[in-house]
Amino acid sequence: MCSSMRLIILKLLITVFVLTLSVSVSAAMTIKIGVLPTKGTTWANCLDKLTKEVSDATKGEVLFKMYYGAVQGDEPVVLRKIRNGQMHGGVFTGRTLGEINGDVRIMEVPFTFYENRSKAFKVMDKFAPIFNEGFKLNKFKNLGFFEVGQVYLISTKRASTFNELKGLKIWSWDGDVLSSTLIKSMNFVAVPLALPDVLPSLSTGAIDAAYASPLAILAMQWQTKVKFLVDFPVTYSIGAFLVQENVWEKIPQQYRSVVEEIARKNIQQANELTIKENVDALKTIHDLKITFVKFPEQDIQQGKKIRNEVISSLTGKLFSSKIVDLMNKELQL
Repeated sequence: MCSSMRLIILKLLITVFVLTLSVSVSAAMTIKIGVLPTKGTTWANCLDKLTKEVSDATKGEVLFKMYYGAVQGDEPVVLRKIRNGQMHGGVFTGRTLGEINGDVRIMEVPFTFYENRSKAFKVMDKFAPIFNEGFKLNKFKNLGFFEVGQVYLISTKRASTFNELKGLKIWSWDGDVLSSTLIKSMNFVAVPLALPDVLPSLSTGAIDAAYASPLAILAMQWQTKVKFLVDFPVTYSIGAFLVQENVWEKIPQQYRSVVEEIARKNIQQANELTIKENVDALKTIHDLKITFVKFPEQDIQQGKKIRNEVISSLTGKLFSSKIVDLMNKELQL
C-alpha cells in the first residue's frame, strides 16, 4: 500500500474517531443546580451521592453539576438565572418556593402544626401530588421535598410573652410576603434583608431577632449573636429540588424514571438524617447557654388567631382558597 493511500486511510480513521467522540460528548447533558447549603452538609452529601448515582445509572449521559454555598447567588438570584437560561434548577425553600408555586407555602403558615413535626411531615407527603402539579403548571419538575424542620424564634432580647415580643426588630426575608404578613400580625418591626445579611445585622443591632430551624441556626452561626430562643416551634419549613421542565424533558425518556427513583431514595435518606440533626442541634444550642424561654400556654394558643389572620390576608394572593380548604379539612378546622 502506497504512502499516500496510508495517509488517506489514517485521515479517515481520525475523522471517524473525532465524529464518534463529538457524538458521545453531545449526547451527555449537564444540568446546573444552585444550592444554598455548603459542601459537607447533609443536603450537599445527599446531592453528591445522587449526582454520582445518576451518572453511573445513565452511563454519563445525564450529569448534575451542583453549585454549593450560594456561589451562583442566593435562592432568588438562582431563580432569576434559571428564568434567564443561565441555570437549570435549584434546591429552594420558603420565599423562593412561594414565588414559583404559592400553594406550597400553606405548609409554612405559622401555628399550623405547633410541636407536631411528624404530623407536618405526613401532611406534606399527602399533599405532594397537589404541590407537584402546581410546580408543573409553572414549568418545573420537583424531584423531591426536603425537610428543613421546625422553625424557632431567636433574639438578642428576652421576651416571655407575645406582648413582650411587640416592637422587636425582626428579620423578614426580603420579598417574603408570608413572613412580612406574620410579622405585621404579631406587631413586630419588620426589617427586610437578604439571608447573608442576617448575621451582621444581629451583630450591629440592626435587628433583634430572626428565625430558622436549629440546624440552620448553627450552620449560619446565628447562635453566636443571640441570647434567647423561644421554646416552641413557630412553623414548619420545607425545601424542594426543582428542575426546569424544558430541561427535564431533554433527559432521554428511558432515564427519567431512573433519575426520579435515585432522587427519591437519596432525599428520603437526607430527611431522616435532618430530623435527627435538628434534635441534636437544638440540644447544642441549649448547651451553648442560650436561654430557652417558655411562653404561657394561653399565649401559645393565641397563635391560632394569628394563623387565621395570616390565612385571611394571603388567600387569593399567595395561596389558593382550594389549598386552604384542603388544609383546614386535614386539620379538622
